Amino acid sequence: MRLPWSAWLLSPALLAVACYGVPYNEYILAPASRHLVPFEVLEVNGSVTNPSSLTQSTGGNATFNGPASVTFDFGRNIAGIVSLDIGSSSTRDAFIGVTFTESSLWISSQACDATADSGLDSPLWFPVGRGAGTYTADKKHNRGAFRYMTLVTNTTAVVSVRNVQINYTAAPSQDLRAYTGYFHSNDELLNRVWYAGAYTNQICTIDPSTGDALPFLGIISSDSNITLPETNPWYSNYTISNGSSTLTDGAKRDRLIWPGDMSIALESVSVSTADLYSVRTALETLLSQQRSDGRLPYASEPFLDLVSYTYHLHSLIGVSYYYRHSGDRAWLSKYWGQYQKGLQWALSSVDNTGLANITASSDWLRFGMGGHNIEANAILYFVLNEAQELSQAINNHTNANWTKIASGIKSATNKNLWDANNGLYKDNETTTLHPQDGNAWAIKANLTLSTNQSSTISSALSSRWGNYGAPAPEAADAVSPFIGGFEIQAHFLANQPQKALDLIRLQWGFMLDDPRMTNSTFIEGYSTDGTLHYAPYTNDARVSHAHGWSTGPTAALSFFAAGLHLTGPAGATWRFAPQPGDLTSVDAGYTTALGLFSTTFKRSENGDYQELTFTTPQGTTGDVDLAGAEGTLVSADGERVFLVKGTATGITGGSWNLEVASQ
Repeated sequence: MRLPWSAWLLSPALLAVACYGVPYNEYILAPASRHLVPFEVLEVNGSVTNPSSLTQSTGGNATFNGPASVTFDFGRNIAGIVSLDIGSSSTRDAFIGVTFTESSLWISSQACDATADSGLDSPLWFPVGRGAGTYTADKKHNRGAFRYMTLVTNTTAVVSVRNVQINYTAAPSQDLRAYTGYFHSNDELLNRVWYAGAYTNQICTIDPSTGDALPFLGIISSDSNITLPETNPWYSNYTISNGSSTLTDGAKRDRLIWPGDMSIALESVSVSTADLYSVRTALETLLSQQRSDGRLPYASEPFLDLVSYTYHLHSLIGVSYYYRHSGDRAWLSKYWGQYQKGLQWALSSVDNTGLANITASSDWLRFGMGGHNIEANAILYFVLNEAQELSQAINNHTNANWTKIASGIKSATNKNLWDANNGLYKDNETTTLHPQDGNAWAIKANLTLSTNQSSTISSALSSRWGNYGAPAPEAADAVSPFIGGFEIQAHFLANQPQKALDLIRLQWGFMLDDPRMTNSTFIEGYSTDGTLHYAPYTNDARVSHAHGWSTGPTAALSFFAAGLHLTGPAGATWRFAPQPGDLTSVDAGYTTALGLFSTTFKRSENGDYQELTFTTPQGTTGDVDLAGAEGTLVSADGERVFLVKGTATGITGGSWNLEVASQ
């Protein structure tokens, strides 16, 4: 059943939304209160009287008569600790079990969906035969993500339940609906995708003391044969960072800090909730676990100490992204030495070909990482250029050696890995595979030699799309929303905005609206045939349906479609360059420490701007590119700047309006 997006599940008093001054809060999926009750009864098995009374915030009285179960639907993915208010029980040996699942595929009275590599997670059992009162799960049994919850009785007892409530625990330091960013266009699907991405990152933001949903990693493996009625215990109680809140990879699992995931999630957080505190605690954890040789961790402790060249680089990207969005130069200065040491570790892999030779296979669970890999070298090239900007900020100069190495990577990549016949880069010199990741990153990193080459890659990537999205052949039959997020950026950067928007509609539209999904958060990965099987895993039930690495469209729509780019710390310098594709109206904005960046524009069907305004903070400067539009920019105080082929440079912060040439 499709639920109305404005629907939530509380009393009118709790439904009241504070006026935060941010437009379009009707799209925000985060709850108005941290005390939640189910939205509706989905199904009943056995004899249960009045189960729908438990969907009222004031409670009710549902009676379970012997073995029975009720499945509740919360309407969207949530997170938290369950409490049951029991009225009475006819026997002292009565228990009520609770199971959770993100996807409707795994609704069960026997087990939850999964966190381990094999088997399903155990129900939580409450000894309600002890008498009337409130029974609450302990903190470590906070369930990180679920849309559906089943209450089950397995004895002959008659048990009355007065109330079922969830203490919503995600984004513990946030005022959940106080977004600082917004996006709206004439395309309702894109609007919903933007807010679902924002909410996905909220639910992936956790109390650091409830981290690590993989306590049996290395004990339960994909080779284990665990089938019902056997189930696995589950809990999350490892402290993964300092502070009161931190950004993790996924809400249900892994509940760890993964640097690759952050290369997508960080920017989407910044343009929506601006919860950079949770980003900072996550980055500081990774930096605190840097090895003496400069290597940064694949993931935060207690995950296995594996070497990952690409994820090491993603930690460095996290540093540069955090600085660009926060403008916190003191923080950058504090970690600059570690950053340089980390970059030097990465550069030690560059051999006499000019390319990095990768000897560690760990990456985003793609297959075949190694050798002169295009993805790894494109990311290294990107990091080297980001490092130059950071060096300029810290030392007021760039590094000539980094420039030389970057030049060598660009030359060698195009000499050794470019396949002109297919219009794509090969994964390495020894294969015919043309990966999604490396080709998307080649455009993102500006590793290509011309705009024509970037456009060629964009066309080749889009020609491979299937019914459910963009394939990642480097991971067998996987569709990877993580790498798909970089592909979206690549299409925009190749000046192919229509392809970017079409991919969001195709892939993220499927992820948002398919009835097996949560219809509120974005899945970790799935198969090119539309089944919810993700090639790197053998246990389909463990796939996360709320993964921050799948939220790329949120930032991409703000940066590219709306055109609001930060080019300096916190937007001290900026670029306003909308790429709206077929959109005829956009109203978007987000804030940094310097203030609000926003725009509103309307276009005719042939793409001409009919109305356009944009605002940037006072004291900042930037450039404008309106893709050939004619007219004059007029500031709020009357300053006039004529566009030359749609462009203007050195524009001061403030509010500007486009006076089109025909006016």
